[in-house]
Amino acid sequence: MTYKNFTLTTDDGIALVTWDMAGKSMNVIDMSVMDELDAIIDRIVADEAVTGAIITSGKSTFTGGADLTMLEGLLGEFHRTRADDPEGAARMLFDGSRRLSLIYRKLETCGKPFVAALNGTTMGGGTELALACHARIAAEGDAFKMALPEVKVGLFPGAGGTQRVMRMCDPQQGLQFLLQGRTLDARKAKAMGLIDATAPADTLVDAARELLKGGVDAVKPWDKKGFKLPGGPIQSPAGFQFWPAANAIYRRETHDNYPGARGLLSAVYEGLQLSMDQALTVESRFFAHVLQTPEAAAMIRSLFVSMQELNKGARRPEGVSDRSVKKLGVLGAGFMGAGIAYVSAKAGIEVVLIDRDQAAADKGKAHSDELMSKAIKRGRASEADKEKLLSLITPTTDYAQLAGCDLVIEAVFEDREIKRKVTEQAEAAMGDGAIYASNTSTLPITSLAQASSRPKDFIGIHFFSPVDKMMLVEVIMGEETGDEALATALDFVRAIRKTPIVVNDSRGFYTSRVVMTYIREGLLMLADGVPAAMVETCGKMAGMPVGPLSLGDEVALDLAWKIVSATRKDLGEAYKPSPLDAILEEMVVKRERFGRKNAKGFYDYQGRDKALWPGIPEVVGEPKPAESFDVTELKQRLLVMQALETARIFEEGCLSDVREADVGSILGFGFAPYSGGTLSYIDGMGTRAFVELCERFTQAHGERFAPNALLIDMAKTDDRFYRRFAPARETSAA
Repeated sequence: MTYKNFTLTTDDGIALVTWDMAGKSMNVIDMSVMDELDAIIDRIVADEAVTGAIITSGKSTFTGGADLTMLEGLLGEFHRTRADDPEGAARMLFDGSRRLSLIYRKLETCGKPFVAALNGTTMGGGTELALACHARIAAEGDAFKMALPEVKVGLFPGAGGTQRVMRMCDPQQGLQFLLQGRTLDARKAKAMGLIDATAPADTLVDAARELLKGGVDAVKPWDKKGFKLPGGPIQSPAGFQFWPAANAIYRRETHDNYPGARGLLSAVYEGLQLSMDQALTVESRFFAHVLQTPEAAAMIRSLFVSMQELNKGARRPEGVSDRSVKKLGVLGAGFMGAGIAYVSAKAGIEVVLIDRDQAAADKGKAHSDELMSKAIKRGRASEADKEKLLSLITPTTDYAQLAGCDLVIEAVFEDREIKRKVTEQAEAAMGDGAIYASNTSTLPITSLAQASSRPKDFIGIHFFSPVDKMMLVEVIMGEETGDEALATALDFVRAIRKTPIVVNDSRGFYTSRVVMTYIREGLLMLADGVPAAMVETCGKMAGMPVGPLSLGDEVALDLAWKIVSATRKDLGEAYKPSPLDAILEEMVVKRERFGRKNAKGFYDYQGRDKALWPGIPEVVGEPKPAESFDVTELKQRLLVMQALETARIFEEGCLSDVREADVGSILGFGFAPYSGGTLSYIDGMGTRAFVELCERFTQAHGERFAPNALLIDMAKTDDRFYRRFAPARETSAA
């Protein structure tokens, strides 16, 4: 019998199951994979000549996990049938969502030992497959990565992962692995007991054969009488210490915003008190419940489906051939420019790093040296890797070395005159086919392109700090930017493995403009008398990674003041001052509190430690009692303002794709991931309810909350952004 996704061969009583999906760069779990794996297990069990089996991959990685569009389809069918047959719809969703779990349990209890030979990345459902096998051997080196990242897209491991991990690991390590969606290397996975051995990648299958020949127990410990949990029973003195603390940490880290994390914790707690078969049923029930939540639907759509579509070039102009960037110029070797040089060299791109003097350029290259040295200490890179990366970066003051560059990125100070000078110098040395990009975060690209002799080749490529960690890149189209420039920018972003969004030109573009509204709202709350600690706590309770005052310090208050000043100058009489102006002027101009950069902002900084500055009341006045304020309303103010600004930007045409609005808001400034992003936040509430909330806030807090014309029009029929502006979609796979 032949299979579409697998090959099955037998030698000396050992079956070798090789997973190698045609036409895909990575194996994924879809319906056809489940069908074939189910049949293969039956075939191996029925063949008396087979004493054991090895499952491995024919690709350089094992698997990226499950194709979550399967769950989207399953959930869609559930919603379509629920009105007419709620009980049948619930049963269909439960049965459909646990099919993989049942297949893995069949493998686990089939009576013959299976060994997983894991030759590279092993994610999600692939990790759960490995855990269901009776032994696991992983490839040595940096290529092997293991994770159960489902919690990051609003779900949790629903094919037995919660139950097997917690029966194999120390409970604290196991729960952290599950709740954080952490990625493990081979050393850590072995230390936790999730893999049994390692071997060189080219001898992995041979090592698995030897493991089987030496004897692998076909019965898991938890299926034997007398099995004891690694951390002891739930109902024990140790359990009474561990589980209340685990729940407290969960609440602190999530503020109970994520049904997936809550379902995971519940499935683990209840499942560990039952037999494995009962535990898997409990896990499946919680999984089916979480799958129905709006948070899971929104997170799957934005953080899996939409992100993959954008990464694959959903916004790339048609008809433009691939624009491989082999040599890159970076103008400005400060923190941002140095970061761009690092991620580019890491992708194998030759980099010319230019600054006004050699010492500054050398310092920029030293940033890459420092990052690679840290990676070596953590076991994530070798000295050879470091030497190779550093050899690709040439620090210099000589603009002539830009000759031959495919792309040049300017990353100098946010000063029009400085940017004009470096643009002219660079273009004098660049070849005719090269593209020029500005890393500006606020200045309109069209106006900066006035310094260019070829504005069609001028584009914005806005990175986020720190460049090596932030995954979003905002690509900005000027009025005259051409398709070749856009294609080059998107191909470059893809090469350095980041996610791009494409926006049209405007002041502050998308991300900078919206994030400033979050900071501004936090400052205006201070002006309203909200205690500073309450402002910060409500920001985090709302789902933001940090409070608005902390973010203001990170962005730099002096930069915020410069932006306000520049906006006021450009708009003239049309500019509307607010209490924000007075607060920033007092902090920056009068008190020289610039933020983290000079260790003085709304916080005082001592190394990594920080504490709210006691002098805040001197700037904004004495706070009112905390009980004077409604926490729910404060959280809503912070989120509504960002979502409203996004809707305005969308109406103006700066944003034109709902996917980019949502993905950009989560990756760019951490907008409440459980909501699916700023526009999904509005859709989840409904435009009618959102507009009513905006109108209430307008009466209470001012015109900044006034809903725009697009929202008012959509509210008439309670329309949704993903309905009115639905993007054309192709099938996505994990």
